[in-house]
Amino acid sequence: MHLHLDGQGPLYRQLTRALKAAIHDGAIPAGHRLPSTRDLAAQLGLGRNTIKAAFEQLVAEGYVSSAVGAGTFALPIGRLRRPAARSEAPAAPQSAYARRARRAMADAGIQFHKALRFNFQYGNPVHEPAAVDAWRRELAHAASITVPSYPPAGGLPALRRVVADYLLRRRGIDCGAADVVIVSGVQQAMALAARVLLDEQDRVVLEEPHYFGARQVFAAHGATLLTVPTDAEGMVAAALPADPVKLVVATPGNQFPSGRLMSTGRRQELLAYAARTGCWILEDDYDGEFRFDSRPVPALLSLDPARRVIYAGTFSKVLFPSLRLGYMVVPAPLKLDFINAKYLMDMGNPAVEQAAMARYIESGRFEQHLTRVVRMARQRRSALLEGLERHGRGLFELRGGGGAGTYLVAWMPALDHAECAALIGYALGRGLGLYPIAPHYRVAPSCPGLMMAYTAMSPAEIGAATRLLGDCIDGAAARGLIPRL
Repeated sequence: MHLHLDGQGPLYRQLTRALKAAIHDGAIPAGHRLPSTRDLAAQLGLGRNTIKAAFEQLVAEGYVSSAVGAGTFALPIGRLRRPAARSEAPAAPQSAYARRARRAMADAGIQFHKALRFNFQYGNPVHEPAAVDAWRRELAHAASITVPSYPPAGGLPALRRVVADYLLRRRGIDCGAADVVIVSGVQQAMALAARVLLDEQDRVVLEEPHYFGARQVFAAHGATLLTVPTDAEGMVAAALPADPVKLVVATPGNQFPSGRLMSTGRRQELLAYAARTGCWILEDDYDGEFRFDSRPVPALLSLDPARRVIYAGTFSKVLFPSLRLGYMVVPAPLKLDFINAKYLMDMGNPAVEQAAMARYIESGRFEQHLTRVVRMARQRRSALLEGLERHGRGLFELRGGGGAGTYLVAWMPALDHAECAALIGYALGRGLGLYPIAPHYRVAPSCPGLMMAYTAMSPAEIGAATRLLGDCIDGAAARGLIPRL
């Protein structure tokens, strides 16, 4: 018997595939008696155990029948239709959600880059080797003590408890462990809010500008998106729609991406609007720990007597994005629905990581780490400001913000959006990652700007990166891509 083994994987699997193909193709017709394991082993130069394992698999899958003393016989199997040439093109969207998700992802208008000499990409935190080593130790300890069963969908009780304590100390939020839901980050918090609170076409208010990831989540869910402008005091609450909306998404602690703090007056106006209209507020506190001019300000939730605020925070910005661990504080009437939605989405976050984080926070090492990274972020922000002043060729203008965050916005009133894109493209060719602010607007701002994150580079690297930026400005101007300054 001639059989072709494809060389992929264990021999018995190769033989199983070859015999199945021969049965499908009719080379071994239905009712045909296969050689004995001894004879087939001799013909193919394989061990008898390999032949036996392949025969057992064929019996299990219904390709052959076998009886002691009678032999092994091929069963009737239809001819296998050979698949057409494989296409790499995606199939047409199979659901309304898939259609909306494709549009939402295409709408981002921004592409992140890796393996560059210097990268001002937003979202990469301070890299502190001591924290990595400490986290390895916490993981090892947690793995040795964690019960190997499914964790509660809302999170391990120990982590929910220490998060509640932490939020009271750092953000002024008076909540209990039962009010906390552990999630994989703010992005999942938004996805859960969409599932729990919204039907298709329900109206959601975003700030203008806003985090494009929020726009993607709610657009994919089928929400009707509205935007409300922001100014030096944050969201302009007076511009909120008169007709009721279902959800308002806000970043009061550090408006994304302008970097402004929502004033107390605006906070009170927003809370009054929610209490009056019955809408919910999703407070995205994505980097509330990073304040340089004062202690972290109290969260919007801490001022909310009507309990219309759903609070979301994350550990990614102070540890590492790969951790995928965050938290929500959910009003009591919504807790069951959020935990149900979390269970149906992923049955809960991994227990080992949750146990490690609980111990890391409870030991005090997390807040020690936080103190260090905030100090390092302040130094890196100063290095970026100095570098832009020295090497920016007078191109950049900084407006507002400055007291918080992990990035700054450098506006370029001398350029238009096409020239900004040309500068970004030229810099990319020189190994420098620059990113526009325009994708965070539904309507592009009057002048372009760059979102420049500084936490992932050392002060020395930031100095070198801004020198390269100055060279890129000169090179782009020499080639006519941007005006000479």
